[in-house]
Amino acid sequence: MAGNAMALVDLMICRIPGLTGRQRIELGGKFDTEDDFLVRSKKDIENILGTPPSRGPWTMAGLRAAGEADAAAAKRYGIGVVSWREGEYPPLLRETYNPPALLFYRGALPDPEKPLVAVVGTRKPSSHAAERAFALGRELGEAGLPVVSGLALGIDAMAHRGNIEGGAATVAVLGSGPDCVYPASNRGLARRVVETGGALLSEYPPGTMPRKWNFPARNRIISALARGTVLVQAPENSGALITARFALEQGRDLWVDRAGLALPGGAGTARLAGEGAVIIDSASDILAEWNMDAVTRKDSPGTTAGKNMAGDDLASSLAEYLQIKL
Repeated sequence: MAGNAMALVDLMICRIPGLTGRQRIELGGKFDTEDDFLVRSKKDIENILGTPPSRGPWTMAGLRAAGEADAAAAKRYGIGVVSWREGEYPPLLRETYNPPALLFYRGALPDPEKPLVAVVGTRKPSSHAAERAFALGRELGEAGLPVVSGLALGIDAMAHRGNIEGGAATVAVLGSGPDCVYPASNRGLARRVVETGGALLSEYPPGTMPRKWNFPARNRIISALARGTVLVQAPENSGALITARFALEQGRDLWVDRAGLALPGGAGTARLAGEGAVIIDSASDILAEWNMDAVTRKDSPGTTAGKNMAGDDLASSLAEYLQIKL
């Protein structure tokens, strides 16, 4: 299928429960026209799939109603929709084994000419690890590199904040619909992401509330969008380790921040380093590995004004993270 005329069918397929992104893509490729899909019965679709979807009841009429509602909600809330077939779809994500058939987004899709760096870690970092995530995000932003992360509390949020202060268009991947920001305490940060040229991305349609099984699936998108992933601080069994595993499976670079190695709650970080992940001290280590030169901003941290600005930004972000009134 090709072209905007197929958008309703894409949305309907997206609403069939229990399918992987790859299954949705392969199912969509079985039909030459919109009508070819719309005249099929549920049994026809199950026969094409070879097995009934694993989760939840559905009907063709229900799929159509949901697809039409999603199209209306996207228009109402200014949510963009891009198919894996379209040129605007992030190219690194497309090349992975299980990309989302559709991406729903608010803001601007990431520039395919700029490599992204995923910065991830625990939702409950030490204050030092939170400071490191902010600094790393800012340094990457000042070098012209956007950060991609999950908009979660802790490391994710601090990396996004630092990247925004560094002047980059940061990218947040959600485990809910792009209109259902989670956690609610990060709604202000989500607005800043969009207002500063970044994006809120999701494979889930508008109105989808966060579910625990959405987040591991979300993590594969974070790592796939990025050329490399940095783990700042993570205990054993942290969801951030899932992102790190995806990065390795997808052939991406993987680093751990030195600051997270000796911190309490950093056992997962230390284990990755012990297994061979490269240890970095700053964004300059990433730039060196990629043979890139940093982009110097007018008010870079190397100037007095820049140092004051960076300090104020970090203090404000840490205060917000720690819920302290300045």
